[in-house]
This record gives sequence, structure tokens and C-alpha cells, in this order.
Amino acid sequence: MLMRSDPFRELDKLAQQVWGTATRPAAMSMDAWREGDTFQVEFDLPGVSPDSIDLDVENNVVTVKAERGALGENLEILAAERPRGVFSRQLVLGENLDTANIDASYDAGVLTLRIPVAEQAKARKIAITSKESDRPSISA
Repeated sequence: MLMRSDPFRELDKLAQQVWGTATRPAAMSMDAWREGDTFQVEFDLPGVSPDSIDLDVENNVVTVKAERGALGENLEILAAERPRGVFSRQLVLGENLDTANIDASYDAGVLTLRIPVAEQAKARKIAITSKESDRPSISA
């Protein structure tokens, strides 16, 4: 049986494993949305121990670092498609979010961040006064 070798195909395959593709990122896929007065973000981290997740906030930048441990040494690997090692993702938050009160939880391989909208960014009603109501009416 004759097999052809394509070095560019192998390079493309390696690049996809390291950086992922548009439809399948290499690590830490994310969804974000606003629900009422809360901005919510979910990161997919299947197979990651909660102890290996590190969450930092500095200057409105949230950094999530996680580590998925290596497989055992004496194994015959048949497929290795999940990224291993340390990976991270940064998310730049707007000034309208209250980064001092971020709530984080990890359940079923999903890291969920709940970030409240800052009080000064919430919509509010402003009363309008009129000087005309203070003027006496003129009657003839």
C-alpha cells in the first residue's frame, strides 16, 4: 500500500491542535450574556479540577487560568484531542460592571461568573422641575 505524505496537512493539523479552529477552540470556550442587572459568563472546563482553576481581576481584566493534568506515563495513547497542561483566557470588562462583587461557581465542568452591573450604570428616573409652576397666574 502506498501512502502519500503531505507536510502542509501535518502542519495544519498541528496548528489546529495548538490554537484550535473557529468552530472548536483549543481550550476554554466561552458564552457571555446580560440577564437583568447581571452580566454572566460561562467557561467550558471539562475534566479540570476546581483546585487548579485560578481567577484574577485587575484593572477590569478577568484572567482565568486552568490546568488539565497529563495522562499517565505508561499508557498507550489511542487518541489525544483534549488539550492538556496550563491554559488561560482573559476577558476585558467594561467600566459599567462591579468587579468587586464577582461571584464564581464551578459545576459539571462549567465555570460560571456572575458580575453585577455597577449602580452608577443602572438606568434611573430623573425628576423634572419647572419654574413655570412656581409663577402666580394672572387673572383679568
